[in-house]
Amino acid sequence: MVEIFKTNVNNKRLAEKVLKILHATLPAYIFNFDLEDCDRILRAQTEGTPVESSRIIREVERLSIEIIALPD
Repeated sequence: MVEIFKTNVNNKRLAEKVLKILHATLPAYIFNFDLEDCDRILRAQTEGTPVESSRIIREVERLSIEIIALPD
């Protein structure tokens, strides 16, 4: 399953910091950023289980980063 989030991450260094924390918190997930997209997309992917959007949002917001789940 895939969930897409809009963020205000605007540079590669910050994106790498977020990814490191998310990988440590949710190691079974695959995460990546698309900073070239106007919404500075964060993608979260799992195999066969629903993405825990609220947990991802909570972890990212702890870093004072804006994040919202985009509708399917």
